[in-house]
Amino acid sequence: MRLDPFSLKLFVSVVERGSIAAAAAQDHIAPAAVSKRLSELEIQLRTPLLTRTNKGVQPTPAGTALLQMARQLLLSLDDIAVQMREWSGGTRGQVRIFANISAITQFLPQEIAAFLKRYPQVDVHLQERISTAVVKALQENEADVGICTASTPALGLEVFPYHEDELVLIVPRGHALARKRSVALIETLDHDFVGLHTGSAINLALARASLAAERNVRMRIQVTSYDALARMVEAGLGIGVMPRAVAMPLAKSLGVKVVTLTDAWATRQLCLCVRSYEALPVAAKLLVDSLRAS
Repeated sequence: MRLDPFSLKLFVSVVERGSIAAAAAQDHIAPAAVSKRLSELEIQLRTPLLTRTNKGVQPTPAGTALLQMARQLLLSLDDIAVQMREWSGGTRGQVRIFANISAITQFLPQEIAAFLKRYPQVDVHLQERISTAVVKALQENEADVGICTASTPALGLEVFPYHEDELVLIVPRGHALARKRSVALIETLDHDFVGLHTGSAINLALARASLAAERNVRMRIQVTSYDALARMVEAGLGIGVMPRAVAMPLAKSLGVKVVTLTDAWATRQLCLCVRSYEALPVAAKLLVDSLRAS
C-alpha cells in the first residue's frame, strides 16, 4: 500500500476545516478533485474516514485515528525537507579532515571552534597524520580535507596556501647552545637529538638539511608529540626542533630554552589540500573557505 502524502494532507485539511469546499479553497484545488482523492483514500484503506452531511464533514472513529497519524507523518516529512535543505546548504553535514601535528597544535583548535560556532550542526572529524599520510588519505578518499607541509608531494590534489610557521631549536637550560640567540643547524649536529615519530615533516627536513651538509643527525629518541619532545629535552636526552608557536609556551613551563634557527628551511609553508574543491560537499567547502580566510 502506497499512501499519497498529498491525499493525507487534503484529508487533514478537510477535517480541520470541517468542509471539503473550505479545504479545496485553501489548497487551490477543485472541490470535486478533493472529494475524489478522499474517496480513493477510503477505498485504499478499506474503511470510511468521513461522515458527509449537509453541514459539512466529520471524521469517523477510523478517521480520527488517521488524523493523528497523518499529522505526525506530515510533520516528519516537513522535518525531512528542512534537514535536507540544511545538508544541501552546508549548515548540516560531516567533514573528515586529516592534518599534521603542527597544524593541530598551532592553528586548528581555534579555527575549527570558530567554524563550529557558525555551523554547530556540522560534524568535523579530525585525525592527526604525518604529512605524507595526509596526502595518501586524500588520494584514497579517506579524508575530505588535508593539511600538510607544502614540501610534501601532492600528486593529483588541489593545493591552497594555509599558514606559515617557523621552526626553532629547543635545548635544556644550561646546555652549551642555550647561550646562543640563533644557530645554524650545522652548528648543532655534534649533539644528540630528540625527534618526532618516523616520517614526520620535521624529521625529513632535518635529514635533508644534514645530508646537504654531509653530516648525520644523531637521533637518540623519538616521540609522538611536541609536549613529550620538550620533556625529553628538559631531561637532557637531546635537543629538538619544533614550531616557535608551540615552543614558546613550553619554554615558560619547562626547563628548556628556545634558540632561533637561521636556516632557510626553518621557515615553512603549510597548505590545505583537497581532491577537487568543486566536488566537495557543501559543508567541506565551507570549512575550506573558513580555514583559508583565517
